[in-house]
Amino acid sequence: MGQGEIEVTAAASADGPGRLSANHRHQPNWSFDPQCPVRDVLDRIGDKWSTLILVTLANGPHRFSAVQRAIPDISKRMLTQTFRDLERDGLIARTVFPTKPPSVEYCLTPLGETLLEPLTVLVRWADRSHTAIRNARLAYDGTS
Repeated sequence: MGQGEIEVTAAASADGPGRLSANHRHQPNWSFDPQCPVRDVLDRIGDKWSTLILVTLANGPHRFSAVQRAIPDISKRMLTQTFRDLERDGLIARTVFPTKPPSVEYCLTPLGETLLEPLTVLVRWADRSHTAIRNARLAYDGTS
């Protein structure tokens, strides 16, 4: 492994050395090299604002103000920056309409649409797991 590279592996289990227990069978042997292209992509889509914007745009094109209303706790500056990052990565497209003043609409690109299936699974998991996670946090913090 290279310098600064972290290897994530499953520990030996009751199934024997090198074997994954039943609850770890889907866990691949991942490496997280800081220069890894996968990490570069996950850094973008793993950001909470990007995820919320992509989920919002899954319902169709939206103007800037409509996305801001859908995600009320995002600042205009952060929304603008996240739109730029997502556009740069080819996940959303920006269309400017020649009105006075100009109006801008954002939509998912075909590449962005390919994210909807895994993102939907993640959002459903978060929704199902929210109570358990909140309870675990309370137990950890000692405020039950």
